[in-house]
Amino acid sequence: MSLESGFRYNAFKMPSGVRWDQVAAKVVDRVGSTAGRVGGFWTRVTEGLAAEDLWAQFTSGARASYDLYAAELDWSRFEGHHGPKRTVAIARALFWAMLLKLSPPRRLFLLIVLALPPLAAVITQTEALLLLLPIGLMILLALELADRVTMKRDLEIARDIQRWLVPSTPPSLPGIDIAFATRPANTVSGDYYDAFPRPGDRLMLAVADVAGKSVPAALLMATIQASLRTLAEERATLLELVKGLNRYASAHSLAGARFTTAFLAELDLTTLELAYVNAGHVPPVLVRASGGFERLEDGGLPLGIRAEASYDSGRVKLERGDLLAILTDGVTEAENERGEEYGEERLLELFGRPAQASAGAALKEIMSAVDAFVGAARQHDDITALVLLLPR
Repeated sequence: MSLESGFRYNAFKMPSGVRWDQVAAKVVDRVGSTAGRVGGFWTRVTEGLAAEDLWAQFTSGARASYDLYAAELDWSRFEGHHGPKRTVAIARALFWAMLLKLSPPRRLFLLIVLALPPLAAVITQTEALLLLLPIGLMILLALELADRVTMKRDLEIARDIQRWLVPSTPPSLPGIDIAFATRPANTVSGDYYDAFPRPGDRLMLAVADVAGKSVPAALLMATIQASLRTLAEERATLLELVKGLNRYASAHSLAGARFTTAFLAELDLTTLELAYVNAGHVPPVLVRASGGFERLEDGGLPLGIRAEASYDSGRVKLERGDLLAILTDGVTEAENERGEEYGEERLLELFGRPAQASAGAALKEIMSAVDAFVGAARQHDDITALVLLLPR
């Protein structure tokens, strides 16, 4: 054995009584334990989402945030700028748009955090002062997160209250199959749906969409729901009910700024005749058992625009096997990552397929088709759908 090979041998020769397999097992256990902790940390941070889902959500959120701030910029100011100068000008304007979202004390704190450490480091020649920058940003982040957590808790309470206002399950009526679903763009929604019996063996159907979204729209939606339920207890015709609802909405619509589109219908459970009023809403689709379809458009202005607006009532006779889909514009205006809308054409193509066996299956097909089209793009409007099927 050469001197070099002997040195290599002795260097890796195990002490007496110690075996390679024991050392290897300990190393594997240690690596496995470390990998387990890392994996647990990753799962906790990511909530189990795949890397592509994380990236899709991040880019979608970043795009939505940019749109929020960019909407407040006066883009005409940048028309005379080109190249790097334009980029710097836009970046400066976006920074001020973000800064103005903070409260005045936090604006001043952020400016001090950004300016003081580099300035102090230049004057004192101490680079350690640069640590003030991340520390200050962490303090500001903690303050903003505390506000967000408090607001989120309040919104979750509002969401629970809103869920109490709309039915969680459809009414159980012989020969009638109903399914509905709603998906708010934010924690609370400005969409409203309902289905409940009225005196005289009639079924009331309602889908409404308050202009806007989130808390302001949700508050107005709650008043619309309460008004409809109160008016529906009286023995009024559908037109009288809609006119009363419009007068109430007009008195609380901020001079028409918070109008509400609505589709209200009343089904006679004996004759299967449907009376309806479309108050500026997306025309529902009535899919006939024979394969054709109709759009229900008769009505008038959205609720809340003019207190004395007149409305027309449409009537249509339903047959066994017919399906009625009442949707909000969040379905047809759903956008994918390229900014394309789902649109009326795709919706009607969907109803051209063979009929589903239940209202629940038809509802699932609608929502799944929209989800597949939208992909990872962020939802920008509330989505609500109510489907009524008359089984054969």
